[in-house]
Amino acid sequence: MKKPLLISNNLDSFISAVRAKGRYCFGLDELKATLQLSDKAANQALFRAKTKSKIVQVRKGFYAILTPEYSSRGMLPTNLFIDDMMELLNKRYYIGLLSAAALHGAAHQQPMETFVITQRPALRSIKNKNLKINFLVKKDWKDGFIVKKKTEAGYINVSSPELTALDLFYYPGTISMNSIATILKELTEEMKAQQLQKAAGEFPQVAAIQRLGFFIDDILKNEKLAAVLEKTLKTKKAFPVALLNSKAKEGRFNVKWNVYQNTSIEADI
Repeated sequence: MKKPLLISNNLDSFISAVRAKGRYCFGLDELKATLQLSDKAANQALFRAKTKSKIVQVRKGFYAILTPEYSSRGMLPTNLFIDDMMELLNKRYYIGLLSAAALHGAAHQQPMETFVITQRPALRSIKNKNLKINFLVKKDWKDGFIVKKKTEAGYINVSSPELTALDLFYYPGTISMNSIATILKELTEEMKAQQLQKAAGEFPQVAAIQRLGFFIDDILKNEKLAAVLEKTLKTKKAFPVALLNSKAKEGRFNVKWNVYQNTSIEADI
C-alpha cells in the first residue's frame, strides 16, 4: 500500500522542481528518467495526478502543470507550454495568424484557438473542450521574420507583424475576409515598410502578396505599405487571382494587383 503513495509523493516533488525552474510542463520521458520509474509506475502516478487536477495531458507523452490560477479553466494558456512542447518534438515553429496578431495588439478579443506554423510532417491538431491548437505547415521560413515574445515561462516564437499579414492570405479559408480586414486595420499600425518589403521578397507565394497588396491599397488605403508590395511584385511573376480562393474569378477586377474582388468585405470595427 505504501508504494503508490511513495510514487505520488515523488511526482509531487518532481512537479515542484519543474515549477521552481519557471516551467509549466514536462515530458513523460523526463519524468521516468528523473524518478527512475517504469512505464506502469509512471502511468499510475500520472493518472492519480490527473484525477486530482494537478496536471493535464496536452498530447501523448506531454503534460502541463495545472496551477491554481488556471484550475477553473482546466488548462494553461498555450503560450506557457508551446515552446517546451515543440522543443520536445524537435520541431521548428512559430505562433502565427490570429494568435500572432493578438500578441501584436491587433485583436479585440483573445482568440479561442492557437495557430502554430511548423514544418512537415504535419502534427495532428489538438481540439478538446479546454484546448484548441491548429497546426499548419509551411516548407520553410527565415528566422529573421520571427520575433521572440516573453511569457511567464520564457520566450515563444511569433511571426513579425509583416509575416503575420502575409500569412493571413497564405492559408485559404482559415480566416474569414471580414476578420482579416478587422485584424489588418490594426496590424498595419505595427508594420514597417522596409520590413514588409523584405518579408514579401522572401515570401514563397506570389498570390498572397497580391491579395495583401489589394487589401492594404484598395480597402485600407495605406499608400506607403502598398507601394513596397507593388515594388516587390514587379520582381515576381503575378497571374490573375481571386481574392477569395474558394470562389470563381469574378467580380470587380483590380488591374494593379491582378486580383478579382469576388466577395464583399466589411471590417468588424
